[in-house]
Amino acid sequence: MKLIAVNGSPRKQWNTARLLEKVVEGAKSAGMDTKLVHIYDFDFKGCISCFACKRIDGTSRGRCAVRDSLTPLLDEIHEVDALVLGSPLYLMTETGEMRSFMERACFPYVCYSNPPTTLFPRRIRNAFVYTMNLSEEFAKSMGVPDHLQKTEFFMELVFGPCEMQMCYDTLQFNDYKAHGNVLFDGAAKKKRHEEVFPNDLERAYELGRRMALPLMEAD
Repeated sequence: MKLIAVNGSPRKQWNTARLLEKVVEGAKSAGMDTKLVHIYDFDFKGCISCFACKRIDGTSRGRCAVRDSLTPLLDEIHEVDALVLGSPLYLMTETGEMRSFMERACFPYVCYSNPPTTLFPRRIRNAFVYTMNLSEEFAKSMGVPDHLQKTEFFMELVFGPCEMQMCYDTLQFNDYKAHGNVLFDGAAKKKRHEEVFPNDLERAYELGRRMALPLMEAD
Protein backbone atom coordinates (compact mmCIF):
# COMPACT_ATOMS: atom_id res chain seq x y z
CA MET A 1 0.00 0.00 0.00
CA LYS A 2 1.23 3.49 -0.83
CA LEU A 3 0.40 6.91 0.57
CA ILE A 4 1.31 10.24 -0.99
CA ALA A 5 1.24 13.41 1.10
CA VAL A 6 1.27 16.78 -0.67
CA ASN A 7 2.47 19.91 1.13
CA GLY A 8 0.67 22.97 -0.21
CA SER A 9 2.74 25.41 1.84
CA PRO A 10 5.78 27.23 0.45
CA ARG A 11 7.56 26.43 3.71
CA LYS A 12 9.10 22.96 3.98
CA GLN A 13 9.95 22.97 7.68
CA TRP A 14 7.05 24.78 9.28
CA ASN A 15 3.64 23.80 10.63
CA THR A 16 1.98 22.15 7.63
CA ALA A 17 5.12 20.32 6.55
CA ARG A 18 5.76 19.04 10.08
CA LEU A 19 2.22 17.75 10.35
CA LEU A 20 2.51 15.94 7.04
CA GLU A 21 5.81 14.44 8.15
CA LYS A 22 3.91 13.00 11.11
CA VAL A 23 1.19 11.69 8.80
CA VAL A 24 3.89 9.93 6.78
CA GLU A 25 5.49 8.59 9.95
CA GLY A 26 2.17 7.18 11.14
CA ALA A 27 1.45 5.59 7.77
CA LYS A 28 4.92 4.02 7.70
CA SER A 29 4.36 2.55 11.15
CA ALA A 30 1.24 0.87 9.76
CA GLY A 31 3.23 -0.71 6.93
CA MET A 32 2.59 1.73 4.08
CA ASP A 33 5.07 2.94 1.52
CA THR A 34 5.04 6.72 1.67
CA LYS A 35 6.06 9.81 -0.23
CA LEU A 36 5.96 13.47 0.82
CA VAL A 37 6.12 16.09 -1.92
CA HIS A 38 6.23 19.88 -1.75
CA ILE A 39 3.99 21.37 -4.41
CA TYR A 40 6.00 24.60 -4.59
CA ASP A 41 8.88 22.55 -6.04
CA PHE A 42 6.87 21.96 -9.22
CA ASP A 43 6.61 24.24 -12.23
CA PHE A 44 2.98 24.07 -13.29
CA LYS A 45 -0.27 25.95 -13.76
CA GLY A 46 -3.83 25.12 -12.82
CA CYS A 47 -6.56 23.83 -15.11
CA ILE A 48 -6.54 25.46 -18.58
CA SER A 49 -10.20 24.52 -19.23
CA CYS A 50 -9.45 22.38 -22.29
CA PHE A 51 -11.96 19.73 -21.11
CA ALA A 52 -9.94 16.95 -22.72
CA CYS A 53 -10.47 15.04 -19.48
CA LYS A 54 -14.23 15.04 -20.14
CA ARG A 55 -14.32 13.88 -23.78
CA ILE A 56 -15.99 10.47 -23.97
CA ASP A 57 -13.89 9.43 -26.98
CA GLY A 58 -10.72 11.18 -25.83
CA THR A 59 -7.44 9.54 -24.92
CA SER A 60 -7.23 11.74 -21.81
CA ARG A 61 -10.69 10.98 -20.39
CA GLY A 62 -10.42 11.04 -16.60
CA ARG A 63 -6.83 12.30 -16.71
CA CYS A 64 -5.30 15.75 -17.10
CA ALA A 65 -4.08 16.20 -20.68
CA VAL A 66 -1.57 18.92 -19.84
CA ARG A 67 2.01 17.63 -19.79
CA ASP A 68 4.40 19.41 -17.44
CA SER A 69 6.42 18.75 -14.30
CA LEU A 70 3.25 17.86 -12.39
CA THR A 71 2.33 14.98 -14.73
CA PRO A 72 4.48 12.27 -13.07
CA LEU A 73 2.95 13.10 -9.69
CA LEU A 74 -0.58 12.95 -11.10
CA ASP A 75 0.27 9.56 -12.61
CA GLU A 76 1.47 8.34 -9.21
CA ILE A 77 -1.70 9.57 -7.51
CA HIS A 78 -3.71 7.52 -9.99
CA GLU A 79 -2.16 4.42 -8.40
CA VAL A 80 -2.05 5.27 -4.68
CA ASP A 81 -4.00 3.70 -1.83
CA ALA A 82 -4.21 6.88 0.25
CA LEU A 83 -3.79 10.60 -0.37
CA VAL A 84 -3.26 13.35 2.19
CA LEU A 85 -3.13 17.03 1.28
CA GLY A 86 -2.01 19.81 3.59
CA SER A 87 -2.22 23.57 3.36
CA PRO A 88 -2.13 26.69 5.50
CA LEU A 89 -5.01 29.09 5.03
CA TYR A 90 -4.23 32.13 2.89
CA LEU A 91 -7.14 34.58 2.83
CA MET A 92 -9.21 31.88 4.56
CA THR A 93 -8.75 29.18 1.93
CA GLU A 94 -6.04 26.87 0.62
CA THR A 95 -2.91 28.39 -0.89
CA GLY A 96 -3.04 29.31 -4.56
CA GLU A 97 -0.60 26.54 -5.47
CA MET A 98 -2.69 23.96 -3.63
CA ARG A 99 -5.86 25.10 -5.38
CA SER A 100 -4.13 24.86 -8.76
CA PHE A 101 -2.88 21.39 -7.85
CA MET A 102 -6.38 20.31 -6.83
CA GLU A 103 -7.79 21.51 -10.16
CA ARG A 104 -5.33 19.23 -11.93
CA ALA A 105 -5.56 16.29 -9.51
CA CYS A 106 -9.29 16.20 -8.77
CA PHE A 107 -11.31 17.82 -11.55
CA PRO A 108 -10.35 15.35 -14.35
CA TYR A 109 -11.97 12.52 -12.40
CA VAL A 110 -15.30 14.30 -11.95
CA CYS A 111 -17.84 12.76 -14.33
CA TYR A 112 -20.69 14.97 -15.48
CA SER A 113 -23.31 12.31 -14.80
CA ASN A 114 -26.49 12.98 -12.85
CA PRO A 115 -25.70 12.75 -10.01
CA PRO A 116 -21.98 13.43 -10.52
CA THR A 117 -19.69 10.42 -10.10
CA THR A 118 -15.97 9.77 -10.28
CA LEU A 119 -13.69 8.25 -12.89
CA PHE A 120 -11.03 7.49 -10.28
CA PRO A 121 -10.51 3.72 -10.55
CA ARG A 122 -11.21 2.83 -6.90
CA ARG A 123 -12.17 4.25 -3.52
CA ILE A 124 -9.27 5.26 -1.29
CA ARG A 125 -8.86 6.91 2.07
CA ASN A 126 -7.85 10.54 1.91
CA ALA A 127 -7.51 13.52 4.21
CA PHE A 128 -6.83 17.23 4.33
CA VAL A 129 -4.69 18.83 7.05
CA TYR A 130 -5.18 22.57 7.58
CA THR A 131 -3.14 25.05 9.57
CA MET A 132 -4.24 28.59 10.28
CA ASN A 133 -3.34 31.65 12.29
CA LEU A 134 -7.00 32.01 13.31
CA SER A 135 -8.37 30.96 16.65
CA GLU A 136 -11.01 28.25 16.52
CA GLU A 137 -13.66 30.68 17.74
CA PHE A 138 -12.86 33.32 15.12
CA ALA A 139 -12.58 30.75 12.33
CA LYS A 140 -16.04 29.42 13.15
CA SER A 141 -17.50 32.91 13.38
CA MET A 142 -16.20 33.57 9.84
CA GLY A 143 -17.60 30.30 8.51
CA VAL A 144 -14.18 28.85 7.69
CA PRO A 145 -14.98 25.21 8.61
CA ASP A 146 -18.18 25.39 6.57
CA HIS A 147 -16.25 26.79 3.60
CA LEU A 148 -13.63 24.03 3.81
CA GLN A 149 -16.34 21.39 3.80
CA LYS A 150 -16.72 22.15 0.10
CA THR A 151 -13.22 20.78 -0.40
CA GLU A 152 -14.12 17.76 1.70
CA PHE A 153 -17.17 17.20 -0.53
CA PHE A 154 -15.06 17.07 -3.70
CA MET A 155 -12.39 14.88 -2.11
CA GLU A 156 -15.08 12.40 -1.07
CA LEU A 157 -16.75 12.55 -4.46
CA VAL A 158 -13.52 11.84 -6.32
CA PHE A 159 -11.52 9.59 -4.01
CA GLY A 160 -13.62 8.28 -1.13
CA PRO A 161 -14.06 8.97 2.59
CA CYS A 162 -12.18 12.11 3.60
CA GLU A 163 -10.95 13.22 7.00
CA MET A 164 -10.15 16.82 7.89
CA GLN A 165 -7.75 17.91 10.62
CA MET A 166 -7.94 21.56 11.63
CA CYS A 167 -5.00 23.08 13.48
CA TYR A 168 -5.94 26.49 14.84
CA ASP A 169 -3.98 29.48 16.12
CA THR A 170 -0.64 28.26 14.80
CA LEU A 171 2.69 30.09 15.07
CA GLN A 172 3.38 32.16 11.96
CA PHE A 173 6.97 33.17 12.70
CA ASN A 174 9.40 33.26 15.60
CA ASP A 175 9.85 37.02 16.01
CA TYR A 176 6.50 38.80 15.99
CA LYS A 177 8.00 42.20 16.76
CA ALA A 178 10.25 42.05 13.70
CA HIS A 179 7.15 41.81 11.50
CA GLY A 180 5.44 44.89 12.87
CA ASN A 181 2.87 42.82 14.72
CA VAL A 182 0.52 44.59 17.11
CA LEU A 183 -2.46 42.33 16.48
CA PHE A 184 -1.20 39.08 18.00
CA ASP A 185 0.45 38.28 21.32
CA GLY A 186 3.74 36.70 20.23
CA ALA A 187 4.45 35.25 23.66
CA ALA A 188 1.00 33.66 23.81
CA LYS A 189 1.48 32.26 20.32
CA LYS A 190 4.77 30.64 21.28
CA LYS A 191 3.28 29.24 24.47
CA ARG A 192 0.40 27.69 22.55
CA HIS A 193 2.83 26.30 19.99
CA GLU A 194 4.79 24.60 22.75
CA GLU A 195 1.73 23.26 24.53
CA VAL A 196 -0.86 22.56 21.82
CA PHE A 197 1.05 21.90 18.59
CA PRO A 198 2.56 18.64 19.92
CA ASN A 199 -1.03 17.39 20.28
CA ASP A 200 -1.69 18.40 16.67
CA LEU A 201 1.38 16.40 15.63
CA GLU A 202 0.14 13.37 17.53
CA ARG A 203 -3.26 13.66 15.85
CA ALA A 204 -1.52 13.79 12.48
CA TYR A 205 0.44 10.65 13.32
CA GLU A 206 -2.77 8.79 14.18
CA LEU A 207 -4.40 10.10 11.01
CA GLY A 208 -1.52 8.59 9.05
CA ARG A 209 -2.07 5.24 10.73
CA ARG A 210 -5.77 5.33 9.85
CA MET A 211 -4.91 5.82 6.19
CA ALA A 212 -3.73 2.19 6.16
CA LEU A 213 -7.07 0.81 7.38
CA PRO A 214 -9.13 -1.12 4.82
CA LEU A 215 -12.29 0.54 3.61
CA MET A 216 -15.52 -0.98 4.88
CA GLU A 217 -18.96 -0.86 3.32
CA ALA A 218 -19.97 1.85 5.78
CA ASP A 219 -17.15 4.14 4.70
